[in-house]
Amino acid sequence: MTRGFGLVVRFTLRDAEAAEAFDALVTKVLEGIRAQEPGTLAHVVHAVAGEPHARLFYELYADRAAFDHHEQQEHTRHFLKEREKYVSDVHVTFLRSQDAAGAWT
Repeated sequence: MTRGFGLVVRFTLRDAEAAEAFDALVTKVLEGIRAQEPGTLAHVVHAVAGEPHARLFYELYADRAAFDHHEQQEHTRHFLKEREKYVSDVHVTFLRSQDAAGAWT
């Protein structure tokens, strides 16, 4: 049986200028995630085809504790505070692992 904790987050950005600034903010938070979060198995940022002001995050953690660790990091807290300048809507879907193939098995 697989273990893990995940979420999908969809961001709608205010405009093209906000999208550019948001993408720069994302680059910074990813640096912190790579350096300080061994329990973050994947944190993938997607642009949405045909929707230039949308971004989709796919986040996969070893367990809920790894997610909680992620949320407590300074780089994450900074991202959560600063993103409000650029985002008009956020939709979060929490995921529970049911089955898997690949890196998460």
